[in-house]
Amino acid sequence: MTKRERYRQVLEWFQANRPIAETELHYTDPYQLLVAVILSAQCTDKRVNMVTPALFEAYPTAEVMAASTPEALFPYVRSISYPNSKAKHLVGMAQMLMSDYGGQVPDTLEELIRLPGVGRKTANVIQSVVFNKAAMAVDTHVFRVAERLGLTTDSKNPLQTEKELVKHIPNHLIPIAHHWLILHGRYVCQARRPHCEACGLQPFCRYYMKSSAV
Repeated sequence: MTKRERYRQVLEWFQANRPIAETELHYTDPYQLLVAVILSAQCTDKRVNMVTPALFEAYPTAEVMAASTPEALFPYVRSISYPNSKAKHLVGMAQMLMSDYGGQVPDTLEELIRLPGVGRKTANVIQSVVFNKAAMAVDTHVFRVAERLGLTTDSKNPLQTEKELVKHIPNHLIPIAHHWLILHGRYVCQARRPHCEACGLQPFCRYYMKSSAV
């Protein structure tokens, strides 16, 4: 099977079997999503969603958060991984939104990665989810699933995976494909015990073909 054919079959399967796929983080505006994604680094969406209601009630806008301090914000995020650094990043991010962007979340990779706590993955999430841009955020799930399916081969890092996926996935499908791969990795193609027996992607999956041939 050629790589082009594998991509075609995988994408067609997702389109038919998961026509709706979106972030599991709870948010109502770009500012809230940016806060949630920063908090979600090395932390589950479920945990983030437990924390953000009280956080957003106390800090409903970037302006309010920018006027706060990491020490004041810390109690709201203390159950999140790396709470000290994330509290500092959130306040710094809000302050830069106010000083440089009029309180609005910017829409380009270059501007987003200037914000404290925002790396390439977070910036791509915002570009994709908020602005529907053809940006592929690669987390551990996307990295693993892409390699197992055979969409990538011996990818060394998330950037290599991102470039390969963007190269082969049509632009209009990239925003939803990001969620397809994440959700598939989260609930089916799990790291330690992938549920291959329940996976409809078996016929196109390089990992399954290798493991079933042993």
